[in-house]
Amino acid sequence: MRAIRVHTPGGPEALVLERLPLPEPAAGEVRVRAEAIGVGRPDVLIRQGTYKWMPALPATPGAELVGTVEALGDGAPAALQGRRVLVSARELPQRGGCYAEAVCVPAAALFVLPAGIAAADAASLPNLQLALALLRCHGGQPVTSVFVPGAAGGVGSALTQVARAQGARVFGTARSDDKRRFARANGVEALVEADPARIPEALRALTGGRGVDMAFDHLGGDWLTACLHALAPMGQLVSYNLVLGFPARETLREMRNLLGRSLALRAFSMHTYDELPAQRRALMDEAIALMAAGRVKAPPTLQLPMDAVRDAHERLDRGDVLGKIVLVP
Repeated sequence: MRAIRVHTPGGPEALVLERLPLPEPAAGEVRVRAEAIGVGRPDVLIRQGTYKWMPALPATPGAELVGTVEALGDGAPAALQGRRVLVSARELPQRGGCYAEAVCVPAAALFVLPAGIAAADAASLPNLQLALALLRCHGGQPVTSVFVPGAAGGVGSALTQVARAQGARVFGTARSDDKRRFARANGVEALVEADPARIPEALRALTGGRGVDMAFDHLGGDWLTACLHALAPMGQLVSYNLVLGFPARETLREMRNLLGRSLALRAFSMHTYDELPAQRRALMDEAIALMAAGRVKAPPTLQLPMDAVRDAHERLDRGDVLGKIVLVP
């Protein structure tokens, strides 16, 4: 079978397409033949060798795979044979591993998919799971408005739909005409200029001077500080990545300068759910149900062959992604 591995971390050129023996499922495992393989930011971190939960080299990136169960190990439920399933690396002992034409995983890790969800769409379900987890960070308090930088991306588009489904107004940013059109069609009420210096004032103008209840920042740098200043009283900023690094201005000092608003900052990772497997699986079950019922739609997918994986990562590095990239074996 073909698989993509990283022997020496680096840029997209570090991704090597290789032929490996077809894996055989051990006791309690199944082998899943891939139909669609998701491409995302954790894969870039594995490629670069900087992922905090880095697998051993040579490493196979890939956090999500959709396919069909084609072989059962001893003790695996016979009912899984031939079923369409989602493999999420969040359910596996080691992250990564899905950039392959077939994988062997514990049967208990699988999510059986309804017939109405297409393979490429199902590859976006982990983003929807993440969006559900992010919106729960407000502790059940009412959320009437949110700010989503990068609203046309995989996580951003999922956040938009879930927030809208929960009755919140959504504001965001998007850098190209295509992305802006998609973000609006996806439920973003208004887009603001992607300039951290102007974001707080723009969002206050859109909310009658109040600011937003929640902001979700994956960029860091000046964006994190801008999101903080855009919050309403008792608002919460959720930082779930630091693509641009730490902000130049000391964050606690900024929060103390805004003391009258009683703001909160949460540094979030889905790895928190490594110790909460039942809650993690419940979030995915909810994501599947939302998509199956048509309440949330998958974002547009750019489908590329496996041998175009370097192109996929070049697009991620440039930020040139609308929705989700999917590799098709």
